[in-house]
Amino acid sequence: MYEQPQRPEKQPDRAERPDQAEQPDQTERPDQAEQQDHGPLAGFTVGVTAARRADELGALLQRRGAVVLHAPALRIVPLADDSELLAATKQLLGQAPDIVVATTAIGFRGWVEAADGWGLGEDLLAVLRGVELLARGPKVKGAVRAQGLTEEWSPSSESMAEVLDRLLDEGVEGRRIAIQLHGEPLPGFVESLRAAGAEVVGVPVYRWMAPEDIGPLDRLLDATVSRGVDALTFTSAPAAASLLGRADERGLLPELLTALGHDVLPVCVGPVTALPLQARGIDTVQPERFRLGPLVQVLCKELPSRARTLPIAGYQVAIRGHAVLVDDALRPVPPAGMSLMRALSRRPGWVVSRAELLRALPGAGKDEHAVETAMARLRTALGTPKLIQTVVKRGYRLALDPSADSKYADV
Repeated sequence: MYEQPQRPEKQPDRAERPDQAEQPDQTERPDQAEQQDHGPLAGFTVGVTAARRADELGALLQRRGAVVLHAPALRIVPLADDSELLAATKQLLGQAPDIVVATTAIGFRGWVEAADGWGLGEDLLAVLRGVELLARGPKVKGAVRAQGLTEEWSPSSESMAEVLDRLLDEGVEGRRIAIQLHGEPLPGFVESLRAAGAEVVGVPVYRWMAPEDIGPLDRLLDATVSRGVDALTFTSAPAAASLLGRADERGLLPELLTALGHDVLPVCVGPVTALPLQARGIDTVQPERFRLGPLVQVLCKELPSRARTLPIAGYQVAIRGHAVLVDDALRPVPPAGMSLMRALSRRPGWVVSRAELLRALPGAGKDEHAVETAMARLRTALGTPKLIQTVVKRGYRLALDPSADSKYADV
């Protein structure tokens, strides 16, 4: 080990080094092909809690460079053989409603298919042709029209709140309203209609239950509280509630809420999905349009903007979840190395002791040699060893560009 000053002397700018200008150091500056071989989510790990359309969401994320950790927080149980759905259907056939609200495409199709299985399909369609049929969004409209039906109206916002406003504005006193439930009760919606004088019949086409294999969900929880994921995505309120419930069962709820409140970005497909998290004081990010594509676009904007970028040894270094961008080159880094990199970046340019770095290493014990081993691997992974300097008998520091020293002097 050799003596090295805490603050090295200012080196000439790259443009002032004719030898490097003529013959770039290929071992440190990655080639052009490597620089371009990543997407906006490269270096980040995203958790997916969805049960439905999880493959589609995962593919969208992976296409943009993310590592995806999928753990369905629930499963959908169809009620085609359920006496509750059969009873609700027969009740509506015996006394036709004035209004039917279709809330999901999969639920509406499932209802008609279940009725067909009971020999009641044509009777149900006949009733639906004679009512005021409201469809919550374009996908539901498609399912309605696929059955030869035509919706009376559909909200531009795809929001049940807008549906409720319309019903209350037109008046519902004395009217019979059937609502195709989408996996969970709608107490605020139903109670508002009943308070306005409507008779409400719920049509429970499917329900949410805990996943049969709880293992993946537990692993996702563990990864979240240990900051092994950078973001969690939610596409339904029951999924968010299920994750919170499982964390509570395992005694991890406080740790989960802390992670979601500070380090792990919770992204919801819409405001209804976000309600269980908001009830726990967790702020979420949502797209303007409640679709998977816009959800992924939000992630592509938010995660890179949250990654810390520092000018180090003449490079722009962005610290992501499980990788570091050195200029435009993506450098995957082992978990221990990422822990060291984050500890160093909290005080860029300042010496961080081996003892402090040891505390940052998960499960490292008391042997400071673990820091040296992890640091050697980190430098190798970065491909540019001079990004991190050794300060003899003191520790390590990021080789912050001298021009940036004053900016981080009080960090």
